[in-house]
Amino acid sequence: MEALIRIEGVSKRFDGHPAIDGLSVAFQAGRLNGLVGPDGAGKTTLIRLLAGLLTPSEGKLRVAGLDPLTEAPRLRDVVAYMPQRFGLYEDLTVMENLRLHADIRGVVGTERRQTFERLLAFTDLASFTDRLAGRLSGGMKQKLGLACALVKVPKVLLLDEPSVGVDPISRRELWKMAADLVGQGIGVIWSTAYLDEAERCDEVLLLNQGRALFSGPPGRLTAEIAGRSFLLRGLGAERRQVLQRALKHPSVIDGLVQGANLRLVLALHAEPPDPADLGAPPAASLDPTPPRFEDAFVARLGKKQTGDSPYAARQALGTAGQVTVEAKKLTKRFGSFTAASEISFAIKGGEIFGLLGPNGAGKSTTFKMLCGLLKPSGGTARVSGFDLRSAASQARGRIGYMAQKFSLYGDLSVRQNLDFFAGIYGLAKGGAPVIARMVEAFGLEPYRDVNAGSLPLGFKQRLALACATMHDPAVLFLDEPTSGVDPLTRREFWGHINALVGRGVTVVVTTHFMDEAEYCDRIGLVYQGRLIAEGSPDQLKAETRSAAHPDPTLEDAFIALVEGQGRDGRAA
Repeated sequence: MEALIRIEGVSKRFDGHPAIDGLSVAFQAGRLNGLVGPDGAGKTTLIRLLAGLLTPSEGKLRVAGLDPLTEAPRLRDVVAYMPQRFGLYEDLTVMENLRLHADIRGVVGTERRQTFERLLAFTDLASFTDRLAGRLSGGMKQKLGLACALVKVPKVLLLDEPSVGVDPISRRELWKMAADLVGQGIGVIWSTAYLDEAERCDEVLLLNQGRALFSGPPGRLTAEIAGRSFLLRGLGAERRQVLQRALKHPSVIDGLVQGANLRLVLALHAEPPDPADLGAPPAASLDPTPPRFEDAFVARLGKKQTGDSPYAARQALGTAGQVTVEAKKLTKRFGSFTAASEISFAIKGGEIFGLLGPNGAGKSTTFKMLCGLLKPSGGTARVSGFDLRSAASQARGRIGYMAQKFSLYGDLSVRQNLDFFAGIYGLAKGGAPVIARMVEAFGLEPYRDVNAGSLPLGFKQRLALACATMHDPAVLFLDEPTSGVDPLTRREFWGHINALVGRGVTVVVTTHFMDEAEYCDRIGLVYQGRLIAEGSPDQLKAETRSAAHPDPTLEDAFIALVEGQGRDGRAA
């Protein structure tokens, strides 16, 4: 069968540096093709080449039988492209955005009416046609972006990380939509940082530094590491310390927290370590577990995780066991709309608390009240003993905050950003040693004079964490801190968080990535402005265990708990 997309010896260089390097691969019609790789691997560059938005430095491209260089007008009729960032007009309504894209694509008359009816039903946006795009939830924005891309039925659909910042329920809906399109014979290219998504694809292209490390069914790559994945069970509260030791063991190339357990991947031909050698409790056991695509991905990249962090050697805060963050009947109203209603919980020092919920559920509102970024309409929020109503400035001095989107000053250098935050935190006089320590600890020296906006994504994250923690906060708030980053960067980040928690720092995190939520000691699940469930990841999974799901994932538990609520937010 003739390939829908054929790439032969394609390279793309920027200032002499190859983003794509001699790539040759083919994609078939009616297939869901995953595009994965670490940050900077060339995923977005490849998608933009296929969309005709970039010109190859060398090599040949054929997309649906067309040359993007010489047949660009015809290519636009058969290729739909949804960029990584929301690219629609936020001050236009859902329908106005659809009309604009229909005008651009020349969809008029009866075809336009039928297309709108089909797309609004397909995306379940029919009830929101008059809502401004900027006021849609994250999942609804992605659905609108997909609808606008499909105003003219394409042969090729290019999706650049469409599920970033989208909750698990909306992610599943997007996947169902993609599967429906594949069933119609459309070739879908889905770039993703979530490797559980890649595992669902028909074919996967794994890129690294612009080159193909693997191309084929994901199961074939996963099978390469059969017998090398293990669960270290029965660790409980000691799992983070055991993980740090496990990552330094010569047999272990990768490890991460899964509830009360650790998931470990061994080096090729390595013997499993004795749990006692890792400092595990006597009752702990190391058991084989089926490999995942993510295990194989990390193994193929060949970068051993170490778990090292500059925070590991810092002095303990002495807050373990003390309540450091407390919400009592916390409520926020915007006019007649109640975004958060009487939410209560308490978090102790040295604990990671995950605040989870679907897009628009009220978790971000709750999070911002706890940070002091929003004033509650009712109830109280206390951080390190300070009431955020009456002693907000004292409370903020004990808080570190890392925003969902990179929120540092992009036009200032790394050093200037660090200087600025040192001044904010009152470290101006003694800030130089602190800044020097942060630069050295996070490997920022080569980028000291580089503007923050042009840093590689992993170094942006390092800088943001350095700025948020340079004043040694007792409480660290993380708002979707690893949204869209690759698994290697995510592991490095959580190595730092584990080290901070080991010192007694309290961490409050929001995330849509359920593997990341496994790191939490407890999770509070918010839906329709209320706290509907609270407990450890393993407790939430146990609560939703059933004959249909005897061993549910945390994503399964999330969806079951939310769908178990009625339309009014009460248990169904």
